[in-house]
Amino acid sequence: MLLSQLSAAASPLTQEQVQKLQGLVAELNPIQQAWVSGYLAANANSAALAGGAGTQAAAVEAAPLTILYGSQTGNAKAVASQLKAQAESRGLSVKLVNMADYKTSALKKEKFLAIAVSTYGEGEPPEDAEALHAFLASKKAPKLEGVKVAVIGLGDTSYEFFCQTAKDFEQRLTNLGADVVYQRAELDVDYEELATQWIAGALDVFEPELKSQQDAATNVVSMPSAVASASSQYTKQNPFAAELSVVQKITGRDSTKDVRHVEISLDGSDIRYLPGDSLGVYFLNDEALVDEVLELLAIADDTKVTVAGESIAVRDALIEKLELTQSYPGFVEKYSQATNNAQLQALVEDKAALREYIEARQIFDVIKQNPAAIDAQSLVDCCRKLQARLYSIASSQTEVEDEVHLTVGLVEFDAFGEKHFGGCSGYLANRAQEGAKVKVFSEHNDNFRLPANDDTPVIMVGPGTGIAPFRAFLQERDAREAAGENWLFFGNPHFTQDFLYQVEIQGYVKSGLLSKVDLAFSRDQAEKIYVQDRLREKGAEVFAWLEKGAHFYVCGDATRMAKDVHQALIDIIKAHGGKDDEQAEQYLKDLRSQNRYQKDVY
Repeated sequence: MLLSQLSAAASPLTQEQVQKLQGLVAELNPIQQAWVSGYLAANANSAALAGGAGTQAAAVEAAPLTILYGSQTGNAKAVASQLKAQAESRGLSVKLVNMADYKTSALKKEKFLAIAVSTYGEGEPPEDAEALHAFLASKKAPKLEGVKVAVIGLGDTSYEFFCQTAKDFEQRLTNLGADVVYQRAELDVDYEELATQWIAGALDVFEPELKSQQDAATNVVSMPSAVASASSQYTKQNPFAAELSVVQKITGRDSTKDVRHVEISLDGSDIRYLPGDSLGVYFLNDEALVDEVLELLAIADDTKVTVAGESIAVRDALIEKLELTQSYPGFVEKYSQATNNAQLQALVEDKAALREYIEARQIFDVIKQNPAAIDAQSLVDCCRKLQARLYSIASSQTEVEDEVHLTVGLVEFDAFGEKHFGGCSGYLANRAQEGAKVKVFSEHNDNFRLPANDDTPVIMVGPGTGIAPFRAFLQERDAREAAGENWLFFGNPHFTQDFLYQVEIQGYVKSGLLSKVDLAFSRDQAEKIYVQDRLREKGAEVFAWLEKGAHFYVCGDATRMAKDVHQALIDIIKAHGGKDDEQAEQYLKDLRSQNRYQKDVY
């Protein structure tokens, strides 16, 4: 029987289990599916042979090291997976769980707990960590005396509340009585080496007691090791050199925005992605600005420097290897010390003033405004490794096959008498030629997925470049001939200049794939209208869709839009569901726990 034909009536599984199974199988290739089939059959046979002994064995089984992760872009998940692999290589029993899937009732049974969590926005937890983060601060959280805990946090020092979520988790677990057995790590964007060191140190602390209780346990039926995942060989550490096929401006000549539709060929790679995933793109810094900096600092462009153990000309290092656009406090601190700049050193001591200073400047600006006698290696040592930029994928691989599409808004602003551009968006829009090689990798996002059941209705709110993943959703549902209704809310300043993918959207309306479209062009009338206003206007119908099982998605700006949309939903649920503030918030929390309210915000 095909999975698409399964139903609660025809299967011993619940409808929720069927949907989860369908979602998992959709992500597996044929080899992985065959392995899972064999594993399940073998596991069932083992259980049958064990008879009643299995129950007894479970009762005395040693407590595992439970690894919980909350990840916005996939980095914390990768660290958690690395921790799991290293623990298993030492023969330790491990359980790896996404915080979104973790049953809080299991907390009181834990003995060994490792937390890997990222922070985004204004010190906020990632989407999949929100519920557990809130639970640990609530009166329902259990006492955790004797639980051994270690926390690793990932963040970005260019943001004020660096690794705040990791600090929150450790503090809340401590308040509940847990013992922190290894020092918390707070890792910046260039985290790989330090994460490896932290993992080794944390396992050195956990291992003796875990081994001791495992040795004492009897009749434990061990889980067979999973085969290595058939994921792509191309990763953040080993990106694929893809061909840039198309860079096309899709906003009008008179638009206040410059948005590019980008197509990249994945031909020759094994990169696979799903709607909702992101693409990591490495870029080259502006050669003209690099040359200007080297001239100001009187550094010869062919001077050899060492970057991550590699000997390379300083000019090449600054173009290819190091971050020179996105400012962060660490650079100013190191540069002020290396150049003995008293003014910058005073800024470093005043965190608020430092934040204000770097907000207006790229690293190029800091150097150009503070030239000094500094040698090439010292300059390089002030900089951190260039980080790939992540973009929500705007295509379904079912539709475009060996391609991946992006919707890239060009970051540009005037400062200090010069035009400034974002690192990656400036490279793609202004400097990279079609046919150029661009290093890329896919970043999976299991927290932003279409429903497994194709009959499920979806509501998509994606103003501006937030339309990107919903273009992928629509392509995928079209290819799958999904019967579920689709409702899109899109907004931008002007209809004539900023209606991204207008022809495609109108085509989906004509074909019937898009059941409803509501548009909010904010500057086309005296009173500004945004997507949250359109949601309120259609509040009764939005609530009716939610009541019949619709999934609700938001993509775009986290600072204002996503919060305004959230408040609009609260207002809709109160007005049309007869609920108060607390009940409306709980309604949305329930949607999140069912993976029916998902956000991809930045």
